[in-house]
Amino acid sequence: MNSIVYVGMDVHKEQYTICCYSYETDKVEYKQTIPSDYKLVLKYIEQVRSRYDGEVTFVCGYEAGCLGYSLYHQLKEHAVDCKILAPSTMAVTNTHHVKTDKRDAANIARCLAFHTYSEVYVPDNDDNDVKEYIRMRDDQKLYLKKVKQQILAFVLRQGKHFEGGKTYWTIAHLKWLKTLELSDLQRETLNEYLLTYEYLTEKISRFDERIEELASVERYEEKVKHMSCLLGIKTHTALSMIVEVGDFERFEKAPKFASFLGLVPSEDSSDTRVNRYSITKAGNSHLRRLLVEAAQSYTRGNVGHKSVALKQRQKGNPPEVIAYADKANERLRRRFYKMTLNKGVNRNVATTAIARELACFIWGMMTEHVS
Repeated sequence: MNSIVYVGMDVHKEQYTICCYSYETDKVEYKQTIPSDYKLVLKYIEQVRSRYDGEVTFVCGYEAGCLGYSLYHQLKEHAVDCKILAPSTMAVTNTHHVKTDKRDAANIARCLAFHTYSEVYVPDNDDNDVKEYIRMRDDQKLYLKKVKQQILAFVLRQGKHFEGGKTYWTIAHLKWLKTLELSDLQRETLNEYLLTYEYLTEKISRFDERIEELASVERYEEKVKHMSCLLGIKTHTALSMIVEVGDFERFEKAPKFASFLGLVPSEDSSDTRVNRYSITKAGNSHLRRLLVEAAQSYTRGNVGHKSVALKQRQKGNPPEVIAYADKANERLRRRFYKMTLNKGVNRNVATTAIARELACFIWGMMTEHVS
């Protein structure tokens, strides 16, 4: 008789807590806490295997977290079936308010056994390397945003107000910052801030050039060009979507893809009562943020208008792809104005709704549903 044993692992930097669950016994057994070494996981599996008669198949799993895909790859190299569980999709027990590593490991084992979870997609090494590079660039962008806030706050504390326009970080604004009348130490402080600002700006510009190079390789080039036909989607966002999602075909329909990004509304309904609330925010928060930023492009401009930059991005793409993108661009911009002007929907709520529908159009383009 072939038995299936589900191994739940609550993994941390220093140690793993492991336990087993099987249908035959219907209970969690063999709980152990071991140092964080995959070799000890393999040893644990062999110890449990020796307690069974006949063939035993092991299915291991752990929550997505600090270890990334490293433990997954280590176990796969030794022919051990391993799953990475998306935490936001796992079934929660009534006793979940008592949280320990052993309880977490037991819950993971049960989720594996009864399939009450969604499995995290594991990209190949090339996609993962590009993803890490892009995320590093985005981290630098967050540092730059923080420095900008610090500069504006510092200037405001000195009682200085920029009156050369409503937009900051223009040539005029930077010139104003460099010529402000301040005490010697205040000027030194501001200059140090500005040096950091310039350093990060140049650094990000260099990263963007490298991302353009990465997007031009054969495996990404066509998809990036197609997705860039959409308003608000440029190389950085397009390549991020491609390497983070991987296989778009794994989503049966467009709403499934939007749900993966956490852009669908949460719901609490029963009988005839239907209540919908804010978006779930379950899934890939990085891509969700990029799509919400891209959706900002639909909040301004005339319906049907195409900028010179957008026309340039669309140049050379198949006519059916351009037609599909134009349809999406026109529909989303019109829908935003209808929600905000005619229905009085909050601007941020409307922008998030546009991001959700934009995700659906991206799914259609990447799965060749453009007709």
